[in-house]
Amino acid sequence: MSRHDVRGLSLWRGQGQELLAPGLDHRKADRAATLGQPQARTLVGVSNAAVGSSRLRMDHALRGRKAPSFADDVRTSLWDVPKWLPSKYFYDERGSELFERICTLPEYYLTSTEAQILRGAASEIVAEASMGEDLVLVELGSGSSRKTQTLIAALLAAQGRLLYVPIDISPTILHQAAERLLAAYPTLRIVGKAMEHEQGLAALSLEQQGPKLVLFLGSSLGNYEPADSERFLREIRRHLGPQDHLLLGADLCHDPAVLEAAYDDPTGVTALFNKNLLERINRELGGRFSTESFDHLAFFSPEKVRVEMHLRSRIDQQVPIEAIGEVVRFSAGETIHTENCYKYTREQLTTLAEVCGFAQVTSWSDPPDRFSVQLLRPRGASLR
Repeated sequence: MSRHDVRGLSLWRGQGQELLAPGLDHRKADRAATLGQPQARTLVGVSNAAVGSSRLRMDHALRGRKAPSFADDVRTSLWDVPKWLPSKYFYDERGSELFERICTLPEYYLTSTEAQILRGAASEIVAEASMGEDLVLVELGSGSSRKTQTLIAALLAAQGRLLYVPIDISPTILHQAAERLLAAYPTLRIVGKAMEHEQGLAALSLEQQGPKLVLFLGSSLGNYEPADSERFLREIRRHLGPQDHLLLGADLCHDPAVLEAAYDDPTGVTALFNKNLLERINRELGGRFSTESFDHLAFFSPEKVRVEMHLRSRIDQQVPIEAIGEVVRFSAGETIHTENCYKYTREQLTTLAEVCGFAQVTSWSDPPDRFSVQLLRPRGASLR
């Protein structure tokens, strides 16, 4: 994320090491991948004086001048044809709060279904991944870490103590989750990384740690364009050693009506989440968007096997954005494409894992077969 929630940076204690981390502008509808673009210089700041003192460290990434800002990305995307916005900007403090509410909705079955799978398989996951050694638990896009508590508890039961490394673009959510987890588990240590996934992986590779179990849950993989999802899984593989494992959660392709309801709930929380992108432009860039002039739109595309989210202009309108110094024009019915959520078959997931250098150890799903959790190991690594 190019702009962090500054309220989450109150524990800043100075600059740490410099590193180069690849930047990925993912979820851009039908655009070329950006992993090949020039890398942004990232400064990592470290704070130890948080809740739990020696049991908590927070690393924050600040992009250098080479990285595009929120304003840069808005200028690029809203003046493109068709219009779009990078969905990584959903997750400011307000957006993160709304997403946590979405995860509790009955229509958004992904969270509850994955949590149910993890509860049933936690002991088996730990046994398969640990191979008799203490694990470090790493999570990409950790959010509130509520689902992860099942695995944290199972790992603590097996090995007595645990280092947990949550990586998330929202510093506020990281701090809130860390406070709750440290209070609940006295032998837990946390190194939180408030940065994008790729930056977190690069920073993690600089630290000396034991065997890792890396979590990439919530079907976050589906938010990447197909070429980008392959590149990102390859990037994860590049940072894993022979004793490490990846636990991947992915939504399977099934009833389109159920899929669409998950992204267009009747209470309107997902609509608020989508429109928060416009409100964020208003807050941070001096935009003049009226969210009442846009409708939330979500539909399943059978051709592309994905759910698309858009914001559709209800009227012809012109919207000034002060920080950009331009006026963006909309025709009635014109949309801003805000997110893609790809769905998979089991065969696609197995093939994707193999292409990216992984071998499947085992997998789990719910009885209706709507969601899959795979335990993967680097291909070529020996089994017990």
